[in-house]
Amino acid sequence: MTSSASIGVRELPLFPLPEVVLFPGRPLPLHIFEFRYRMMMNTILEEDRRFGVLMWDPVEEKAAAVGCCAEILQYQRLPDDRMKMLTLGQQRFRVLEYVREKPYRVGLVEWISDEPPVKDLRPLAASVNQLLKDVVHLSAKLTDKEIELPDKIPDLPRELSYWVASNLYGAAGEQQALLEMQSTSDRLEREAEIMNNTRNQLAARTALKDTFNGFNNNEEN
Repeated sequence: MTSSASIGVRELPLFPLPEVVLFPGRPLPLHIFEFRYRMMMNTILEEDRRFGVLMWDPVEEKAAAVGCCAEILQYQRLPDDRMKMLTLGQQRFRVLEYVREKPYRVGLVEWISDEPPVKDLRPLAASVNQLLKDVVHLSAKLTDKEIELPDKIPDLPRELSYWVASNLYGAAGEQQALLEMQSTSDRLEREAEIMNNTRNQLAARTALKDTFNGFNNNEEN
């Protein structure tokens, strides 16, 4: 059933990537070397430069049902017909059915977007932003390294939610769940929960490190 937040249906070439979840507005560099995907990219470059990225689960051996459309911004052909390219995440989509499997998958997809918010999400976004800063500060303190956030983190709640989700490295399953959400509020609340837990863990580890360092300093004195 098509939700009220779904707009339009089209066929889209699909590119499954193990443990990779693309979000709207986020860059994705690619190295294309398999013959079937070189074919796919050559076809796409002659058309609208868009294809769908789906997370591939190597354990379940299947692709996720929800992915993100990518647009090719730049590409470079290598001597052996491989390609390097930079793509950018666009709209999210849900696969309704596969219309072709070979030489590469093509799906009939519907576009999906977040439901209109029922409340002002700026306070929640500000809270997520502060949690992000706390996590970075504690990580830097714990590792004795300079860690800084990029200058241009999105201000708007929906775009911020995508940015945070895209940076949850090593948590593809969690990222996929965030991608599938159609509520900016729910996505930000889940990210706040994740980062609050991370902040608490880092704070405990930092306190332990400070105690240990203080003990060593006392021993030396």
